[in-house]
Amino acid sequence: MSSPPSRQAMCAQGRVANCGAIVYEPQSVEGPKGQMNCHGGVGRFSVLSDESRAWPATPVGNSVTFNWVLTARHSTSHWDYYIGNKKIATFNDGGRQPGATVSHVVNLSGYSGRQKVLAVWNIADTVNAFYSCIDLQVGGGSGGGSTPPPAHPDSDQAVHARADPGSDQAVHPAPGHPGRDVEGGDLVRGRRQGHLRRCRLPVHPGAHRPRRVGAAERPGSLAAGLTGPRAPRRPGAAPARREPGSDQERRRE
Repeated sequence: MSSPPSRQAMCAQGRVANCGAIVYEPQSVEGPKGQMNCHGGVGRFSVLSDESRAWPATPVGNSVTFNWVLTARHSTSHWDYYIGNKKIATFNDGGRQPGATVSHVVNLSGYSGRQKVLAVWNIADTVNAFYSCIDLQVGGGSGGGSTPPPAHPDSDQAVHARADPGSDQAVHPAPGHPGRDVEGGDLVRGRRQGHLRRCRLPVHPGAHRPRRVGAAERPGSLAAGLTGPRAPRRPGAAPARREPGSDQERRRE
């Protein structure tokens, strides 16, 4: 179970310490069908059923999308979800082989606060099942492992960066030109101090090749490396201050 993260995922990620062998094989909690514990009856994984551990609880709403990433795609009879001894959802695969990822939307209406969900993947052609426990804080979020819909190209959410999208390290072509380098004259947009801003890259004299704008070039402005001629100032605006010996002074000489 990748999201919301299961207890074995928390251990593998180092979010819970001293988990033992499960750190190296979080995908291996496999035991006989019909068990109602987190470790599948496998002794070396018994830490997963230790309720004295400080297992982090993921904030979710009343509808949660549980996402599985499968390292082995076993033919599947059904998937079961429990809170306590009560089955809250089941999904029948009828013996089919699943894809590399599987998602189930489970309704948690009627539950609130901290809850432990036991998710069971029942294999069709063996007597075994795979077990995962997921700790949730119901009512503390919007949907657990749900995947947000794609943003409209013109929305603030459409500004993507290799670095943190909210950082000052992102400059991108305006909508309509995805996936290409930016160059002089292009309208670009990015984030600076948490705010979406737009500007047009200057055209550098003698430049014939597109310029890739990257974080390494930025001296602190929105568009990295914007050191070319400034745009004409608006009527009535005060002239920009020029430091003696600067590039601007040398261009006037």
